Amino acid sequence: MTNTIADIETSDLILVVGSNTTENHPVLSSFIKRAVLNDKKLYVIDPRKVTIADHANKWLRPSPGTDIAWINGMMHIIIKEGLQDKDFIENRTENFEALKETVEKYTPEYVEAITGINADDLISVAREFAKTRVASIVYCMGITQHTCGTDNVKSLANLSMLCGHLGKPGGGVNPLRGQNNVQGACDMGGLPNVFTAYQLVSNDDARTNYEKAWNTTGMSATPGLPVTEMIQKAYEGELKSLYIIGENPLVSDPDLNHVRKALANLDFFVVQDIFQTETTRIAEVVLKAACFAEKDGTFSNTERRVQRVRKAVEAPGKAKQDWKILCEIAKRMGYEMPYENSEAIFKEIAAVTPSYKGITWERIDKIGLHWPCPDETHPGTPILHTAQFTRGRGLFHAIEHTPPAELPDEKYPYILTTGRVLYHYHTGTMTMKTDGLNMLSPECFVEISSGDAQNLGLDTGSMVDVSSRRGKISAKLKVSPKAVDGTIFIPFHFAGAAANELTNAALDPTAKIPEFKVCAIKIEPATV
Repeated sequence: MTNTIADIETSDLILVVGSNTTENHPVLSSFIKRAVLNDKKLYVIDPRKVTIADHANKWLRPSPGTDIAWINGMMHIIIKEGLQDKDFIENRTENFEALKETVEKYTPEYVEAITGINADDLISVAREFAKTRVASIVYCMGITQHTCGTDNVKSLANLSMLCGHLGKPGGGVNPLRGQNNVQGACDMGGLPNVFTAYQLVSNDDARTNYEKAWNTTGMSATPGLPVTEMIQKAYEGELKSLYIIGENPLVSDPDLNHVRKALANLDFFVVQDIFQTETTRIAEVVLKAACFAEKDGTFSNTERRVQRVRKAVEAPGKAKQDWKILCEIAKRMGYEMPYENSEAIFKEIAAVTPSYKGITWERIDKIGLHWPCPDETHPGTPILHTAQFTRGRGLFHAIEHTPPAELPDEKYPYILTTGRVLYHYHTGTMTMKTDGLNMLSPECFVEISSGDAQNLGLDTGSMVDVSSRRGKISAKLKVSPKAVDGTIFIPFHFAGAAANELTNAALDPTAKIPEFKVCAIKIEPATV
C-alpha cells in the first residue's frame, strides 16, 4: 500500500475495485465503513454485488476482465472535461500525451459496449473521483488475477496520478494483500528475480554485496522460475524435484488435473507445513513446521509495517521453526548457516536490505515501523511518493484493453470467477479444523443469479455439475443477490469440489499470475 490502513478513513472518496473487502479483509473493511459513516463517499466497482457495495454511494458492475476499459473510460472523461490535476502532471509525471492519445477512443458509450457499465454512471463516478480533494483506490485480486493483471494495476496508477491523488494523506493506490505476511515474503526476496528489497539478481552490485555478506562466490545472475512455471516444467519433465513450504497447490493452483500430473512426474517431492494437506499426502518427505504462535520473528503487513511476532506456546512434537529446518538442510548440503535466533536473522536482514536498514529489534519492540526506513534515526515512511516517485517522475502507461484468455461461447455460456468466503482461509488447511466455522460454511456452493437459475429451471439447494474445458465438479446451487446474470462465483476453499478443477492456467506475461477470475463454464443438473 502507498498509504496506511488508518489513512483510508481520512479519504474524501474511496474507490474499491475488485475486492470483496468485507469477507476477505474484514478488519480493514471496518475502516472503510467508518469512513462512510463519517460522510465520506464510497464507490465499488466489481462484477459481483459484494457486501461492501451495500455501503456504497454507487456500485458499478463491469463484465469480468474489462477493468482496463472502464479505467481508460474514466480517464477519457476526466481529460475531456479538463478535470485532471495539471500541476501534478506537469511537475511529477511524464508520458501524459501518450496516455491522452490512447484513452481518446474510450468514450462512455464505447466503454459501456465493452464492460456493460452504464455510460452515465461512469461519467458521474469519474467526475466525483477527479473533483474530490483526495481519493484512495483500494484493490485486491479481482484486479491482479487476470492475464492483464499487471496492466490493470498500472491503469489504476494512471488514474490516481491523473488526479494527483498520490503522495498525500487519504490518497494512494492501495493493494490489499491476500495472505498473512505475503508482503514480508516479497520484501525478503521470496520472488524468483530479486533479493531482499526487490534488488534484481541481475544487478552486479547487489550480488557482490550478498556474496560478501554470505561469504560465498559465483551467485547466479539468472532469475529462477515463478511457481506457476515450476509446475509446467515439472509436467514437461525438466524440473525433477520440488520443495514446497506452506502452500497447498493441489487445491489452490489453477487446472488441478494438470497440477496432479505435474507433481506426479517429480522424482523427489518435499513439503514443509504445519498441518496435513492434500499436497503433503503425495510428498515423499513431509517436514513438520511450527506455526506463527510458536516462534519469534517479524511480519510485514499490507501497509508495509514491520512488526514483532512473539512465541506464545511451544511447538508440538518434533515440529521445528522454519528457519531452523532450512539451516539444518543447508548444513547437510555443505553450507553452514549458524544463526543463534530470530533476532540474529533480523539483524542480517537490516544489514543487507536498504529499505529495512533503520529497523531494529528494539525500535519495533512495541510499535512497528513502515519501510522504507533507511537509518536508525528515520521515523519510517507511512506514505510513499510524497516528494517524488522511486524512478523520479511517475510514468503514465498507455494501455489498451485486452480481453480475457477464455470467453463464454455456445458450449460454455457462463463466466466463472473464484474467490473466498468470510469463514474460511485459503485452502481451509487451518479453518476447516474448526467446528464452528464448518457449521457456518460447511461446503462448496455455486453462486448464481435468480435470472440464470430460472433459465436453468433450478433453485437453491439443487445439485449441479459445473464443467470447463479442464474439469468438472459437483456442488449445490445458491441463488444470490450478489450474483449477476452470466457470471457464476465459486469459492476455491473446498477440496471436495475444488473450483480450481475448472480454472484456466493462462498467465499474466509479467507477473506470471493465473487468470483465476475469468474462465468459461457450463452448468447442468447433476448426474446421479
